[in-house]
Amino acid sequence: MEERKSEVVLEDIKKVLDKIRPYLNSEGGDLEFVDFVDGVVYVKMLGACEGCGSLDYTLKDGIEALLVEYVPEVIEVKTVEGSL
Repeated sequence: MEERKSEVVLEDIKKVLDKIRPYLNSEGGDLEFVDFVDGVVYVKMLGACEGCGSLDYTLKDGIEALLVEYVPEVIEVKTVEGSL
């Protein structure tokens, strides 16, 4: 399998996150792409998503599931906390 260029992978990750964003916004939340390292996408959850009781569900069953499905290089999604 031919390895895709990192710029293309990052672009694909950001496209998927942009498709997810309206759903988060509708609940008063948002996310920010932070980094992509060794198959792991790091995001910062914003607004109502910070500290939300459903964050683990949203992160794993929503964001991670879509990214893994549409971007083959992604194996996991993790959140980062604090200021960037």
